[in-house]
Parts: sequence; C-alpha cells; structure tokens
Amino acid sequence: MRDEGAGRKPLSAAELFDDLGLAYERAFGRLPEQAAAVDWLTERLGAGARVLDVGSGTGRPVADRLVRAGCVVTGIDVSGEMVGLARAQVPGAVFEQVDVRDYDAPPGGFDAVCAFFPLLMMSRAEASAALERMAGWVAPGGYLVSATVPADVDGVEIEFMGRPVRVSSFSAEEYVRTLREDCGLDVLRHEVSVFRPDDESAAPEEHLFCFARRPDRPGDGGV
Repeated sequence: MRDEGAGRKPLSAAELFDDLGLAYERAFGRLPEQAAAVDWLTERLGAGARVLDVGSGTGRPVADRLVRAGCVVTGIDVSGEMVGLARAQVPGAVFEQVDVRDYDAPPGGFDAVCAFFPLLMMSRAEASAALERMAGWVAPGGYLVSATVPADVDGVEIEFMGRPVRVSSFSAEEYVRTLREDCGLDVLRHEVSVFRPDDESAAPEEHLFCFARRPDRPGDGGV
C-alpha cells in the first residue's frame, strides 16, 4: 500500500473495483501463495463442500479453482462490475452483489470460507466484526482461510493502482490474535510473503495468509 492518496476524495470499495474491473485480475491474479492456500483448503474438503468466497472479485483465480475442485461455491462482492465478470468467467459458481457486513448466512452454513483481502477498506472495528461474522458461518470442523496486508493502520488515505482510497489493517500479531481469541478459531498456521503485482501502478505488498479451523466442539483443537 502506497501512502500517496491524500488530496482527493477516497473511493468506496464498490467504486474502486467497479473502476478497476479486469485490471485488478491482471495485476493480482497470479499470486502463488493464494493458489497454494486454495489448494491447501480443497485437499481437506470433500466433494460437494459448501464454500463462501468473500470479496470474490472477477471469480478468478479463487472461485474458479474451488469449482474445478468440486466445491459448491458462493461468491460475494460489493462491486457490481466484479460480480458481472465473475458470473461470466465462472458459471459454475453463484455470485451475489452484497457487502460482507450485510450478507445473511446461517450459522455454520459453510464448510469453508475464503476471505482474501476483502477487509482492507473497512475500519478496524468493522473488519474485526466481519471476521467474527465469517467465523460464525463456518461449520464445526470447517475452515476459514484468509489473507490481508498486515499493517498497524486505521483509516489511512493512500493511493492504490493510481486511485485514492482509505484503508485499515492489523499487524500480523493482532490479526492472528483476533482469529484465535475473538473468533474462537484454531490458527493452524500463518505466513508472511511479499508479492509484486503485474502492474506498474501497483506497489509490492506484504501479505499475511492465515489457515484457521473451527473446532468440532468448544475447546477442541485439531489440524
């Protein structure tokens, strides 16, 4: 994230991704750690597993990879442009235009939830609440696989791919603590890497990937 966005009105998440469209996929669609995270997940899920992809974007690579592995996939995104692209590119999944803060899902309604970078344009309080909501949608024994850009910031204006936005995030330690203590998940592992997008307007980013499991019963652990 590059701190150069001051002076112009920050875009909302919907406005940003409506504007970016396929340019976002071209810049961030070939992220090796993300592909590995989806493969890690599908190796642990049975055929027909119900998976929610939060911030599904263009549908590629995450929803597409999940569908190809035999999962029943629902994707949600705030951007109408992204939802339209996803429906065209991944017809085997169902996509809805809705904010994760407003999405209505039954407790334990999914065998897994993927959440790759959907919280960065919320306040930290909103992001924490969204993580707790997503954890509640995971069935006992299921998984929440997520990623963020680790940074101790709240409501900072930056420039992202040439556009002004306001972002918030957590340090790696605080993000992991939130998953464990506030969401009640077992964090099986977490790792930090650096990604260089395929776009000159997008700066290299540090990424935190977390692999978490909801216990079968309160107090249970497991891998």
